[in-house]
Parts: sequence; structure tokens; C-alpha cells
Amino acid sequence: MKKNLVLFVLFILPIVAYLFFASGINSFSKLPTITNKIPDFSAWNSLNNEKISLNQKITILGFSGSELLRNKGNFFNLNQKIYQRYHEFKDLQFVILCPIGTEKDAQYIISQLQTITDVSQWHFVFASSEEIQQYYDQLKLKSKLDSNLGTPNVFIIDKERNLRGRKEQKEYKEGYDTTSPSVLSNEMLDDFKIILYEYRAALKKNNNAERKI
Repeated sequence: MKKNLVLFVLFILPIVAYLFFASGINSFSKLPTITNKIPDFSAWNSLNNEKISLNQKITILGFSGSELLRNKGNFFNLNQKIYQRYHEFKDLQFVILCPIGTEKDAQYIISQLQTITDVSQWHFVFASSEEIQQYYDQLKLKSKLDSNLGTPNVFIIDKERNLRGRKEQKEYKEGYDTTSPSVLSNEMLDDFKIILYEYRAALKKNNNAERKI
């Protein structure tokens, strides 16, 4: 009996565990779409007067509200848990929509982030309060902006401007709470890796197709 148990632990259990995790990876190989084709905002000005677009970029999108400095810890959490790991990926950008009038606060946050990381893919974009609210409404989310037009959640937008997340009833997730390092390190990082996997797989497939031509 002992011999059979040892054999099971050494040989059968690892195979069962492998099949379980392999099936899990396959079932989450594509992150669901929450909202299709959200609007672009390339007409709005950024902190450096650049025109920032969602097109052909994987975007982490946030809404700062007017209390940027009070919530600055959220930006540092996001920077530490996600941005610093992947900011060298050329098709990635972090975009924060802010009310007009908060430019100095945004500049201060950038200057603080700059002491610990390359900030070239951080972008703060400014619009009127009405424009921000109208834009957020078009994302068709369950969560709402607060009275300062902000939210601690950030959202994953793919290169086709689709807002991605989890649609399962028990695990529904449209955004990721930047006040929680554990949410960023686990749920958001897992989902973000799936997006990267999708594009790397598509790139590999296209490269293989070109070689065959």
C-alpha cells in the first residue's frame, strides 16, 4: 500500500497537476472584452503638448480627478508594480486623464516619478470636467467617477481600443484598484500578461506566415 502511495505521489500527481494548470492557462489565453472600440482623445493636450492616441498602443488608462496630490500614492503603486516591469515595451503607454487646472500637480508627480524611473511612457492628458465625464460614460462601466472626477481604478485598453477585463460573474473585473498593491501584483499583472501574450503570439504567427510567402 505504501509503495503504491509513493508511486502515485512521485509519478501520477505531477502529471495531474500539469494537466490542471495547462488547462487553466488555455482557458485564460484571451482576456475578454468589456467595451468595444472606446473613443480616442488625440485632440486633447498632454502635459508636454504631445498628441496622445490610443490607436496601436496597449494603454493603461486612469482618471486622476482633481485630487492628484492626495492620491499620488496610487501612481507610485502602479509605477512600482506594473510600469517598471514593462516600460521598455515600445507599444505600451500609461495615460492619466486629468481635469484642466491640475497641470502643476501632474508635473510634480512626473518629477517625483522621474527620480526612480524613466517616465517617457507616462502621459497626463487634460480635458474639461464635462469632457472627462462624457468620455467616461462612453466606456459603459459599472463603476462611477467620484465627485472629483476620479477613480482609483485603472483600465487595460488594447491596440484596437477595446477595454479588456474579466467577464465571469464571480470574477467580473473591469478595472484594477491602484490603492491595493496586491490587486496590481496579482489580478492586474496576470491579466496584463495575457494581453502581452496575445500580441506576442499574433506577432509570431505573422512572422511565420511571412516566411512561408
